[in-house]
Amino acid sequence: MMALFRRKRTREDSEAATDVAESAQSPDEAPDGDAGAERAASSGEEPDQGEAAVGELIGPWDVTEEPELGSRMDLGALRVPKRPGLQIRMEVDKKTRRVVAVNVALDGSSLQLQAFAAPRSEGLWEDLRGELAAQVGKQGGSTQERSGPFGEELLARLPVRLPDGRSGHRPARFLGVDGPRWFLRGVLTGKAMVQEQAGADMETIFGDVVVVRGEGARAPRDLLPLHLPGKRQDPAEESGRPSLELPRRGPEITETR
Repeated sequence: MMALFRRKRTREDSEAATDVAESAQSPDEAPDGDAGAERAASSGEEPDQGEAAVGELIGPWDVTEEPELGSRMDLGALRVPKRPGLQIRMEVDKKTRRVVAVNVALDGSSLQLQAFAAPRSEGLWEDLRGELAAQVGKQGGSTQERSGPFGEELLARLPVRLPDGRSGHRPARFLGVDGPRWFLRGVLTGKAMVQEQAGADMETIFGDVVVVRGEGARAPRDLLPLHLPGKRQDPAEESGRPSLELPRRGPEITETR
């Protein structure tokens, strides 16, 4: 089963990632947003030790094979690598106060992370790409599938309303990896969409994430429980199934029209 998500970064993968960055049109910057997210931690002491080179195996990783490279912050179902200057925010549902996503930001780039339970015999990403594309289309955006360093991914232009009332689009990359009984989704926005090095930096972070599935029975697509650093989630608060919705606005790049 590990073959589902352990793969090698090839030269073609690197070129595909460059194409993703170059396909985003000349942007204007928009201010940071997402007042519903709570800043939980900022990690800036550890050196970057987990970078994958061309030809090396990359994650994301299952907890059973967590590589001993660098250090990671324990956020429940996700262990997120620490990097100099990396800021970690926990996105919290305002009504239930449940942690529903992790957002990592670095130098104007943002990566939203969510992990879900998946069937034992098959993954979720193939079906979810179609669902996400349909959701974006209904909202007036557009999507395109392409191959990247983690397999098939979705390049999207998400509709936004700018502060001055004009309509615009912001580019985003939806990354998906099927692991053993889990699925990890990442959504890249901001400078990572228009600058090659920024995109490569965020890919390295995504590829160094560790997923902790747990042994309990969970229905497919159930969000795996997250918690603030050093604070375990109350089991009574883990019920429900947040939808695989489009990401909220964070550090981003927008196109105006």
